[in-house]
This record gives sequence, structure tokens and C-alpha cells, in this order.
Amino acid sequence: MKPLVFASALLLSASVLAADVKTNFMDHSNDTLIDKAAAKAVMGEAIPEKVWKIYPASRFVFLSQVEGGINASRTCVVAARVMVLPLTGTVRAVLFRPQKTATAYDAKTESSSEQCRALAKEKLKEATQAVVSSIVKT
Repeated sequence: MKPLVFASALLLSASVLAADVKTNFMDHSNDTLIDKAAAKAVMGEAIPEKVWKIYPASRFVFLSQVEGGINASRTCVVAARVMVLPLTGTVRAVLFRPQKTATAYDAKTESSSEQCRALAKEKLKEATQAVVSSIVKT
């Protein structure tokens, strides 16, 4: 009976490890458009596990940057950029040598601040999907 218990514990620990994918995100966005937690959540949902096998979190970071806002004519202008950046070997500092990058732009007239934040989230998701599609077939 002990081998059966050991085998089930081994399978359980393997499934927990597979579900806990290590990720590495950074965000440098305009806080009025999207906060750091929301940006990391958008990228976390859009990046599948197989991307982290090609670009492991121990060696790479996904950086997001959402800029823009509402101008005087109430037009929401948004630019969302996602980059894959390497980390240094010894201290794991981020190097600005983009391996992959994508940017999504959009503008929406007569926008409220809530609509502008929704557009920012949408464009960040679009840019993240563009980077992911250049790495793996989804």
C-alpha cells in the first residue's frame, strides 16, 4: 500500500508544479490608465505556459508600458507596448535589449475616463498577444 500512496503523492506534486508557472512581469504604465496589478493580470492571462518554457522567468522579463490619456477634445489616445527583455546572468538586472516587442495604438472620441481605461486594457492585451504570437503558435 505504501507504493500507491507514494505514487499518488508524486502525481499530486507534479500537477501542483505544472499549475504554478513561474512568471516575471514589470510594468511602467501611466497609473491613471491602468494600475500595475491590472497590467500584470492582463499579461498573465494572455501569456500561455509554453512561452515561459522558451523564455524562462529566471532569464527574461515581460515589460509593459501603457501611455496616453484624454486630450482637450475628449479623445482618448492610448499606446500600449510589451517587450521581452533579458536579465543579466549574475545579479538578474534587466537589460534593455528587447528580444521581442509589440505596440498597439488606438484613439476613441468622446471618451470618459472609464472608457479610456477599458481601451488601455484592451490595447495591452492586443500587444501582449502580438508578442506571444511571434513566439509560439497559439
